Amino acid sequence: MKVTDSVQLRVRYSETDQMGVVYHGSYVPYFEVGRVEWLRNRGLSYKELEDSGVALPIVKMNINYKRPARYDDLLTIQTTFVKLEGVKIQFHCEIYSEANELLTTAEFLLVFVDIATGKPCMPSDEIKSILEHLSI
Repeated sequence: MKVTDSVQLRVRYSETDQMGVVYHGSYVPYFEVGRVEWLRNRGLSYKELEDSGVALPIVKMNINYKRPARYDDLLTIQTTFVKLEGVKIQFHCEIYSEANELLTTAEFLLVFVDIATGKPCMPSDEIKSILEHLSI
């Protein structure tokens, strides 16, 4: 089952270069907004996850810039859960312009990590039960 959520945000001036084009490094936080909201929509809060002693750092990402986003553009970030495999969780993300043009795609691999030890850990049974049946 493919589960995709969308969130919109407007490009701020501080996220652009002198030509008003979104700086490449600004996309990583955009995609983070998408992932955080995707999890929130499943009842999983990053804050609550971290309060329980678990973090989700990115261990691998691949971003493909197709067209530039610009200052004041309204962007739609689509986040699709791909799979949960052991301690790893994978997402596919896309950013679209207001005219529905595909601007950027990305793949993210994150790992559940015990904050106290810094070592990978299995997600809780609650998280597994929410995510396991959603893999595509």
